[in-house]
Amino acid sequence: MAAEGNDWSYADAEEETLTRIAWYYYNDGMTQGEIGDKLGLSRIKVSRLLESGRRSGIIQVRINSRHQGCLEFEQRLQDHWGLREVRVVPNLENGDLNERLGQAAAQFLMQRLGNDDLLAVGWGATVSHAIRRLGHMANERNVSLVSLTGGVATYVDGMRTANWGSSVHLVPAPLVVSDGAVARALMSEPGISNVLEMALNAAYQLVGVGELNADSTVVRSGYVTPAEVEPLRRKGAVGDILCQFFDDNGDALDLPLHDRVIGARLSSLSKSQNVIAAAGGASKVRAIRAVLKGKYVDILITDEKTAEKLLEEVW
Repeated sequence: MAAEGNDWSYADAEEETLTRIAWYYYNDGMTQGEIGDKLGLSRIKVSRLLESGRRSGIIQVRINSRHQGCLEFEQRLQDHWGLREVRVVPNLENGDLNERLGQAAAQFLMQRLGNDDLLAVGWGATVSHAIRRLGHMANERNVSLVSLTGGVATYVDGMRTANWGSSVHLVPAPLVVSDGAVARALMSEPGISNVLEMALNAAYQLVGVGELNADSTVVRSGYVTPAEVEPLRRKGAVGDILCQFFDDNGDALDLPLHDRVIGARLSSLSKSQNVIAAAGGASKVRAIRAVLKGKYVDILITDEKTAEKLLEEVW
């Protein structure tokens, strides 16, 4: 939050220091130790501030190379699946893939979102990482956030980390309720239906893609029990978007669980013009392939190994 009047907060001072450090490091080519000596800081403090700046989006690194972003894979995926845009991040053996894809999604949106735009987001680890990195840009450009589903805590955690100070519109309900009748009643409430309508008409919609196994987010979050995984598979489920499952062809399944979900329906999401899916990893290839077959998304952000698998005719 920007300081008002003559107030000068600790956050302002920290950001000013970070700006100086980033300039010395990236523009002047100084080492972290040299910067620490110049500013009276430890090298560890300099390193932590640089990392904090990259995570928050204050520092953005642009790579100018014909190989940047695995361009060949991007073009082939666009042509093969009829996508409008694709971003492919290079392979990295170690590290959190969800975090890397969240960072890539945030960087993509930083290039696209304008002043006073509205960004709609789904739930899940990758989307949360993106939200965390977008806070500084959102505050600077007054970008508002709106949720595509219930489950307030999922969104609040990411926004708190990002210090998201712009306007936020959350669906005031759980993601999954106990009964279909309760879900229908809640979905008809103006306080919920209006938020979902805003989300579907936002400048961009960012969603993750979930696989179906014991380690998937829907299972770890308790929306699907481990015992329900195999029965869902037998019914044809291979993955989900917004806690709604689909088969290998991308067709949404007729499941009792869907009647209890509070959120935008896949049939409505597919009609939006700027839906971004950020997902990758070997366990998600089948689900992502089904999403592309179902034409749910316009823009894909994934990793190099996943891109290669998505271009194979069989798996």
